[in-house]
Amino acid sequence: MTDLSRTTEPGEGQSATSIEQLREEMIEKLRELEAVRTPGVEAALRKVPRHVFAPEVPLEKAYAAEYAVITKKDKDGVHISSVSASRVQALMLEQAEIGPGDRVLEIGSGGLNAAYIAELVGDSGEVTTADIDPDITARAERFLTEAGYERVNVVLADGEGGVPKHAPYDKIIVTVGAWDIPPAWVDQLAEGGRIVVPLRMRGLTRSVAFNRVGDRLISREYELCGFVPMQGVGENRMRLVPLHDEEGAEVALKLDDGQQVDGDRLRDALHQPRTEVWTGVTIGGFESNDNLDLWLATALDGFTLLSAKLGARERGIVASVSPIGVATLVDGDSFAYRTVRPTSEERTLFEFGVYGHGPDAGKVAQRLAEEIQTWHREHRTDRARIEAFPEGTADNLLPAGRVIDKRHTRVTISWP
Repeated sequence: MTDLSRTTEPGEGQSATSIEQLREEMIEKLRELEAVRTPGVEAALRKVPRHVFAPEVPLEKAYAAEYAVITKKDKDGVHISSVSASRVQALMLEQAEIGPGDRVLEIGSGGLNAAYIAELVGDSGEVTTADIDPDITARAERFLTEAGYERVNVVLADGEGGVPKHAPYDKIIVTVGAWDIPPAWVDQLAEGGRIVVPLRMRGLTRSVAFNRVGDRLISREYELCGFVPMQGVGENRMRLVPLHDEEGAEVALKLDDGQQVDGDRLRDALHQPRTEVWTGVTIGGFESNDNLDLWLATALDGFTLLSAKLGARERGIVASVSPIGVATLVDGDSFAYRTVRPTSEERTLFEFGVYGHGPDAGKVAQRLAEEIQTWHREHRTDRARIEAFPEGTADNLLPAGRVIDKRHTRVTISWP
């Protein structure tokens, strides 16, 4: 779809050989990570000159599997636009199952992902990419033109409303973190079409591939991911409740979906002696625990996330630190969070445990530990079914499981 020899012309300090080598190394790594699974996505990654869309960084970073290029921050320093890591882009392209002739809408622009989509749909398809920020659409348009993808429709618009001009779409890919699924996205998606959206559910974000069935969306396919938050009408950021404010060792709870806690009592609880409960459930050093966290978010009414800086762990204030947040159960004036400990000196296997704080630390820690054991016993190899129903859908029409009420939808998470 584009002349590769023109778009990969080396710049100062670059060579065509180094670009080709870095691209092949990236693709090989993405195969190892199982982010690339089909010849079509691999061909798109090989064809598009990734470095053209990320001129701010060295070639090695532009072609790294796990490096996201931050392209804009807000006044508070929060990342509001980025070129996603190649692993995440490949993963979502695979989830979307885009084919020749498809009409595709991308919500959240940058240019690079739209170029990949353009390769997948071919000359018979159509690609529309939209963003609320004129700086971002200008950047996308400039780089798409430079790379030879002038046929992509670049639209300045609030993603909440989609882009009706070019609808209906066979596929929609949302490349910003979304708290909800607006009606426009469903309305503009063809019956049987697929939407891939990084959906936040009780604080956890998963890239969910939904299929449209009438007025609802159904999925069993989801992957752990992280994205800059959506802006505009659909913006809904998580709230932080500080528990410890020492510089470099801050600890806070991350609240979502209308969750409420008593911050004062929980701050007191954090500095009380902790209770430990160990589960006997183990996990390999390279095994993901994201499905465990999704189970805990489904099973526990008081589920939330504990966020902490590295200094808090170094000072012994908390035992676990994660950039996403650590699965936590809050109950009144007490809370407990998930942790692990190695089972051998080789550190190849780890046991899940729970640390509790507060007057009822033992009870809360035991409750969280029991749900970890339930997951291991009953759901460790399962995948959840995630569905999104229109706002106002009656309870008796929803499947059994966790119901998360949002502005436009009622999202359900159910397990076999």
